[in-house]
Amino acid sequence: MERCLKVTMVVAAVMLMQQLWVVAVAQGQSLETAVGRVPGPENAASALGKPGTVAIQPGGADETGNPALRGERRPLYRLHKSDVLEIGFTFSPEFNQTLSVQPDGYIALKGIGIIFAEGQTLAELKDAIYKTYAPTLHNPEVTIALKEFDKPYFIAGGEVARPGKYELRSDTTVNEAVAMAGGFTQQARHSQVLLFRRITNEIVEARIINVKKMLQSHDLGEDMHLQAGDLVFVPQSTISKIKKYMPVPSLGMYMNGSQF
Repeated sequence: MERCLKVTMVVAAVMLMQQLWVVAVAQGQSLETAVGRVPGPENAASALGKPGTVAIQPGGADETGNPALRGERRPLYRLHKSDVLEIGFTFSPEFNQTLSVQPDGYIALKGIGIIFAEGQTLAELKDAIYKTYAPTLHNPEVTIALKEFDKPYFIAGGEVARPGKYELRSDTTVNEAVAMAGGFTQQARHSQVLLFRRITNEIVEARIINVKKMLQSHDLGEDMHLQAGDLVFVPQSTISKIKKYMPVPSLGMYMNGSQF
């Protein structure tokens, strides 16, 4: 009877381990197929602001994804709310003005009215101001200087030593961003580092990057370059997830062979 009870306990333990393994693997695979909010801890989604549609591109950094992620290597700065501009007119200094982008994205031009400025580059705004003043001033020569602006940044989250917000001062890749954040923790999944990039106010695109493969092959040619506002998120490894569901001490009585 006692032997039968022991055998039953062993079988139950094995079945429990199998079920927990399936749960952990399923959670890991969901990173490759999910379409919805940002996976992982809730702070990953909150770091991006309002949750939007996330399209995750499976595979390593050598695969092609949405062109928006490849994008321009050094994109021009686009205006944000509260940016301060100094606008000058070479031949009509009486129209010189210093103004800021309002919370609704508009700027109020002297003697003209409001025009939309948020999201435009300085060149695009200069052209818009020229067209706006052209009926009033003959061939106006317009200059624009950006006096105050939101400094570009990226966010590193998940299984890195020092998660947080970092200034994007120069051309930075995903590997460099992880290094700036103190490197991977022991629980990190190096083969599925996630790069989230906001495409529009409603849509965020995600890309899975196999950093482990790049480091093993000593080839960083496919390392993704960051843009302002990007989020680099490192998920947990499958093994670390299993430990959460199945503490080793609690299975000691089943795994100790000397008892049988």
